[in-house]
Amino acid sequence: MIRAREVRLIGQKGERLGILPLSEALEIARGHNLDLVEVAPQAEPPVCRLLDYGKFSYEQAKKAKEARKSQKSVELKEIRLRPKTGEHDVDFKVKRMRDFLSEGFKVKVRVLFRGREITHPEIAHEMLRGVAKGLEDVGMVEYAPRMEGRSMFMILSPSGKK
Repeated sequence: MIRAREVRLIGQKGERLGILPLSEALEIARGHNLDLVEVAPQAEPPVCRLLDYGKFSYEQAKKAKEARKSQKSVELKEIRLRPKTGEHDVDFKVKRMRDFLSEGFKVKVRVLFRGREITHPEIAHEMLRGVAKGLEDVGMVEYAPRMEGRSMFMILSPSGKK
């Protein structure tokens, strides 16, 4: 919302048209069948631009869509373990995590506690440290092991070297 009496006007191709009264700037916009858009309201005097606002908003939406398309989203895979999970089963899960990390996914390793198992978090901490040690050639620890409710988790991310 333009409240000033004068505005700094910028033309359609980016040329400066000078500081003009607001009414004159609106007349110029109507004469060229364009919109008068305030681009810098905090400036003194406010900066306005002549442009086709429908076309401008369409191009902005198109650029945003293109940026989202080229953006790489990292998916998070989760592996769940228990403190009493056997060594062979943990090795099998580590092999699965290795595949995920080499494909570029992040891996969340969660150790779930049931009943009185929660009184011994050091078991889960040791298990997660072993998992991280087994995967240090393909991944690195992004979040160190930490408690969250009745479980302990850590997040591994691909290290980039293969």
